[in-house]
Amino acid sequence: MTLPKIWLSSPHMGGTELNYIHQAFDSNWVAPLGPNVSGFEDDLEKYIGQNSHVAALSSGTAAIHLGLILLGVSAGDEVICQSFTFSASANPILYQGAVPIFVDSEPDTWNICPKALEEAILDRISKGKKPKAIIGVHLYGMPFKVDEIRTIAHRYAIPLLEDSAEALGSTYKGKRCGTFGDFGVLSFNGNKIITTSGGGALVCKTKELKDKTIFFSTQSRDNAPHYQHSEIGYNYRLSNICAGIGRGQMEVLDQHIARRREMHQWYQEYFKDMDGVDVFSEPSADYYSNHWLTSIVVHPEKLAGKTREDLRLALEAQNIESRPLWKPMHLQPIFADAPYYGDKIAENLFRDGLCLPSGSNLTEEDRARILSVFNIFFK
Repeated sequence: MTLPKIWLSSPHMGGTELNYIHQAFDSNWVAPLGPNVSGFEDDLEKYIGQNSHVAALSSGTAAIHLGLILLGVSAGDEVICQSFTFSASANPILYQGAVPIFVDSEPDTWNICPKALEEAILDRISKGKKPKAIIGVHLYGMPFKVDEIRTIAHRYAIPLLEDSAEALGSTYKGKRCGTFGDFGVLSFNGNKIITTSGGGALVCKTKELKDKTIFFSTQSRDNAPHYQHSEIGYNYRLSNICAGIGRGQMEVLDQHIARRREMHQWYQEYFKDMDGVDVFSEPSADYYSNHWLTSIVVHPEKLAGKTREDLRLALEAQNIESRPLWKPMHLQPIFADAPYYGDKIAENLFRDGLCLPSGSNLTEEDRARILSVFNIFFK
């Protein structure tokens, strides 16, 4: 008999989502606007604070794309992007006909390396091409080195697009991720901390920028009684039905974060005395991660040659999903010709790192099955 699947990070409903969906059906708000959309935006604005203005969109990728447009990125411009990330962080650069410039990670947060970032900026400027924007990512929920990255961005007057797709609820020095850049990006894909089945948001500094985001996301319709368009528009607005799911999910967001952090602690406890496995954790008290995905680095030289791929296959044999860390963008075929600055931090993390089941809906039975695989594999 096949064992039930233990997923890496599956959707976890709180129970009240249907109430908002029923309201949408009862009032016939089955459209890409309506009370759930504005209500979801209000909920997010209150949650992340800092006088933020949030535009709900169809995906986090759409949010990055519109963020680049609002920053004035166009064909031929260069945009610096963290290499160690999901492709959705970088693909919108190509949507604009711009050129991605990839930067390595640093070992503390696995995120964009300040040293490599400044090296890249100075070299691009020396070549007569000052970067138009910087995309930094809070990977797996871990905030990047906010103070250092912002200092560099300000020094060279380059705007910062903050990809917080994996970091809703994470904080740096007590402030929510998504509020540190010129724009912030959130994602509500099915595997995130909370979900709208598919969806995202752009966090803006002013209401005017939020309104412009909504304008672009609804096909850039001019204020006219007929359909008139003076700018390129996009079909990027979140639907009222999906936003209803999001409103219900906001009610359990803190519980979901607590459960994921508890799961991370469970892994930390298991591996605390094991020489050969490092659990990715906050480097200091300034960082608070939602631990969207708990990740480890496996050192084969300390484990009689056993690799992260051996562990992944051992888990897979018991129908337990795990996943290698992101393959860096500068190693991806589509970005083979893009400039890259840094060393091999990201490459080594990809080689030796593994994401473990981290969902907020994992049960004690799930933990027992994971533990059984670990005990056989490691001991």
